[in-house]
Amino acid sequence: MRFRHPDGTTVHLAYCTNVHPAETLDGVLTQLRDHCEPVRRRLGRDRLGIGLWLARTAAHALITDPAALRRLRAELDRRGLEVVTLNGFPYEGFGAEEVKYRVYQPDWTRPERLTHTTDLARLLATLLPDDVTEGSVSTLPIAWRTPFDDYAATTARTALTTLAERLDALEELTGKSVRIALEPEPGCTVETTADAIGPLTAIASPRIGICVDTCHLATSFENPGTALDALVAARVPIPKAQLSAALHAEHPHLPEVRRALAAFAEPRFLHQTRTSTAAGLRGTDDLAEALAGDTLPDGAPWRAHFHVPLHSPPAPPLTSTLPVLRDALAGLVGRPAPLTRHLEVETYTWQALPPELRPRTRARLADGIAAELALARDLLTDLGLKELP
Repeated sequence: MRFRHPDGTTVHLAYCTNVHPAETLDGVLTQLRDHCEPVRRRLGRDRLGIGLWLARTAAHALITDPAALRRLRAELDRRGLEVVTLNGFPYEGFGAEEVKYRVYQPDWTRPERLTHTTDLARLLATLLPDDVTEGSVSTLPIAWRTPFDDYAATTARTALTTLAERLDALEELTGKSVRIALEPEPGCTVETTADAIGPLTAIASPRIGICVDTCHLATSFENPGTALDALVAARVPIPKAQLSAALHAEHPHLPEVRRALAAFAEPRFLHQTRTSTAAGLRGTDDLAEALAGDTLPDGAPWRAHFHVPLHSPPAPPLTSTLPVLRDALAGLVGRPAPLTRHLEVETYTWQALPPELRPRTRARLADGIAAELALARDLLTDLGLKELP
């Protein structure tokens, strides 16, 4: 979906396909048919943006076979889909029964991460619509926090600097500009937007910036306005933002609240949980850990890294951090000029919701994703953006 900003630029809205993970090229082609096109039809659009997730196996097949890449581009066109952004965070195995800490491997200290991200950038340069010259790829925020030392930091910085040089060469070759966006996430070496400023200013390349994920922003209790102003002041580019909402518990000391939270503690994904105290941010690596005993103080609200559907917050006594998303979106595109032109709805946890909330059919899932995009569309038009055909 495309929108005209009051300054005349085009802002793109997509949804991320990691919600239907596919490891192979055939799987990707199937998801376009079975999921993405039905979402587009529900929205009544001739064209729908998708934030494509390409696992390493699928990316390798495309980068080594030009005919396969042409086939993917043709399928996108045929089904009314367009790609201006890729989700390069998960490397592989995102559909496994247990993902947890595996999603952070390989990190930016490993050559495989540099190779994969370079391949994604090259693929995106070919997949971009003919009338679009800028693409973005989100990626993990360097590494999980442990083990990580000065040598690892230097190795990662060198890899990202090399990537920036490759992206410069890619634009010279293709005329397409692709930028990489580190996505701060709780528990990583770059947990917050504030954590990102140092590493990104050290790299000092307009090719490498930040992906503002509004679920992660909220989980770490960051104030959207303060965070975005700091990024602007530090001249950190924002190639991409992910529109997502975290799980919020206002009174985590109450037994009924803990019972409600326990329904979201599931074995597939990591649900880092945080609370803001007078002494600073406190947290655990997973929701189940937070609920076990007195590990996490419960005198103030908790937020858990669980991407809940934007249009459908959990039932009381829980809620979502949709207000944080609203404030962040106003700061991102409600200004005289947008801070980013790539927005991606990223609710990958539909099948990790409590059983009674999960969509039981592909049709119900498509209904839910379309409803999320419709909500995001309305938020954008409320900010003065105009939806384009």
